[in-house]
Amino acid sequence: MTAKAKKNYELVRFSSDTDSTLGLLFRSHAENKIKFLCFSLEDEHRDIKIPGETRVPAGTYEIKLQTAGRMAPRYAEKFPWHKHGMLCLQSVPNFTGIFIHPGETDEHTDGCILVGNWVRQNITKSGMLKESVEAYQRIYEEIAPSLLAGERITLTISDIA
Repeated sequence: MTAKAKKNYELVRFSSDTDSTLGLLFRSHAENKIKFLCFSLEDEHRDIKIPGETRVPAGTYEIKLQTAGRMAPRYAEKFPWHKHGMLCLQSVPNFTGIFIHPGETDEHTDGCILVGNWVRQNITKSGMLKESVEAYQRIYEEIAPSLLAGERITLTISDIA
């Protein structure tokens, strides 16, 4: 791809309760085709934002690598494949430092998007992800090199629940 190429990802939120929101993460392809990548977990929806307890609003956000802050060095030390910074959503209204990263429950996110290979429903129990690091590595190793090559990456978040 050229340096000005663009890749699109889609996050479709399908279940929301009082503590968490579950979603499906896809990569968009040409001709309106999509490929499922993994599940996601975020904080719950709130009409009035509570810092660290509210999911980001639906919309389209550019993803960039962020090396500033405490998370990037910690992840680089913890994961040998994590060398280029955190995957960070840009220009989220009233939010800063919104990352895509591993975690299992809403306690592991302060408004960020967690990813995992499988999910426990959030209807009768609290939502939970599993195999989160594996899913994150797969996503990171796909997105980070594209960003380093100068590609523009966007994430479109939509709500069906």
